[in-house]
Amino acid sequence: MNQVRAKKHLGQHFLTDESIAKDIADSLSLSGYDTILEIGPGMGVLTKYLLEKEVDTYVIEIDTESVTYLNSHYPKLHNKIISKDILKYNINEVFEGKPFAIIGNFPYNISTQIVFKCLEMRRQVPEFAGMFQKEVAERICSKKGSKVYGILSVLAQAFYDVQYLFTVNEDVFNPPPKVKSGVMRMVRKENFSLPCDEKLFFNVVKTGFNQRRKTLRNSLKSFQLSDDLKLDTIFDLRPEQLSVEQFIELTQKIEANAV
Repeated sequence: MNQVRAKKHLGQHFLTDESIAKDIADSLSLSGYDTILEIGPGMGVLTKYLLEKEVDTYVIEIDTESVTYLNSHYPKLHNKIISKDILKYNINEVFEGKPFAIIGNFPYNISTQIVFKCLEMRRQVPEFAGMFQKEVAERICSKKGSKVYGILSVLAQAFYDVQYLFTVNEDVFNPPPKVKSGVMRMVRKENFSLPCDEKLFFNVVKTGFNQRRKTLRNSLKSFQLSDDLKLDTIFDLRPEQLSVEQFIELTQKIEANAV
């Protein structure tokens, strides 16, 4: 098999530019872990550069045609190809709780879900890097006050230092997507435990942004806030006006004062 057919329903756009693939592979620091998981390797354009590094590289790929191709072209991947859906599979059946980095040229139709999966596994994932639709990568890295600042921005930046690395044009893919792509990296913060109830924090952020045009006093009504707390000036703000630190502070206040 010399080629894998790109499948629209899997969101496949195969990267053809070797230098970009190498740059993505080199974006990982390889610090704090000795295992990498590549999501959606396709025909292995990124994989080949990961296999040159002094770490264990595993790949997870749902497309059986790609799995056959990888098995025949990359003998170093023997017993390291996981033919599963990353969103449904418990990766610890293979990794057994050890730390690992996540990397990939992510299928755009599930890329945000992959970030949420990473956040769920943040205690095991010290580093995350990859290619997204450009606007998604920009959203993850955006700061308060930006029009694209939202749930994903706050939750990712609560636990990771994020950095937008570079933009990739449409013409280096087969088939070319209709949008530009962006490569970004997330490095877990040294102290990534929040000084508040983390489940409540997620809930506050998601609820606030679900009605982003309203002030927090209105969008967070469901939290049954005390009358005293409702007077706090932080509730005069809309969610995009709050930094990550302010969202943590807001969660602490709700935790302490809700009726």
